Amino acid sequence: MVVVFGAVLVCHAPKLLTLGCEASRLVSNVVSGTPRYRFAPSPTGYFHVGGARTALYNWILALQNDGVFVLRIEDTDESRNQPQWTQGIIDALAWIGINGSDPHFEGPYFQSAYAAAHTAAAQKLFESGHAYYCDLTSEQIQERAKAAGKPGYDGYSRDRGLSAGPGRVLRFKVPTGVTVVHDEVRGEVSFDNSTIEDFVLLRGNGSPVFIHANVVDDIAMGITNVVRAEEHLPNTPKQQMLWQALGKTPPVWAHVPVLVNEQRKKLSKRRDKVALEQYRAEGVVADAMVNYLMTLGWAPTGDTEIVDFAQIVADFRLASVNHSSAFFDVKKLG
Repeated sequence: MVVVFGAVLVCHAPKLLTLGCEASRLVSNVVSGTPRYRFAPSPTGYFHVGGARTALYNWILALQNDGVFVLRIEDTDESRNQPQWTQGIIDALAWIGINGSDPHFEGPYFQSAYAAAHTAAAQKLFESGHAYYCDLTSEQIQERAKAAGKPGYDGYSRDRGLSAGPGRVLRFKVPTGVTVVHDEVRGEVSFDNSTIEDFVLLRGNGSPVFIHANVVDDIAMGITNVVRAEEHLPNTPKQQMLWQALGKTPPVWAHVPVLVNEQRKKLSKRRDKVALEQYRAEGVVADAMVNYLMTLGWAPTGDTEIVDFAQIVADFRLASVNHSSAFFDVKKLG
């Protein structure tokens, strides 16, 4: 396997997977102008109904725009990843109609295969002056924050000129000013950069944090559109900064409301019935699940709750998605 920043030859799929490995081509060798969406779950538990809705949004948009739906398994959390969870994702997507044999489907790719690309991108940011090393421990950061009466990291190592070394983290140098995110669901969202501390890209052991790895992978895979849950919106200004610092045009962003329970709290794997497999095992029909998930927070044309998939593909628009959280009523699937 060869991995380089901007051109990644991948073949990292466990044998149990039923979808093919993209071993014979470069991910970066994509068709210019083709919309590329991605769904990037982590194999750390049962596949969530909220994740299923996000996957459907991306899939339908790819179908509408004759684009590509990229499946990337973000499997870098070795302590929590399990092969059965990866297989569960593959099976669940196939059940709701996101089929690996469709020409609009690409993957699965595995984030753990991109370690060299993550490191190369971090080095590029360091050499260009967009990032720097810091040797402060978490305790020292807390002590400095307490003394200053201001929470968080204060940029202490910005101008110390440290090189890489054991235990040293690599931090991104957040620029001054305002970061404006253009979101297809929420419109224009502005973030004051002074409220964003210089964030970590590489941990002290050299491993990448989520924000960094996510951006590097999206660039390598030519992702043009990122449609995901609103809980990721606070990460977006940081990721947009990274795209720009790496000399790339950020994707089109869209952050959709999360699903909530009867108490209007975000659905929880520990508290709520959220595993897609459980509904499937109980006899819920796939078409019914797809119809229900797609009509949570979005209404098709016409006065009906039951809509065939072709009409959903024809009618769905991100701009029409409700900004409020959607109530996932398990009784409607009973």
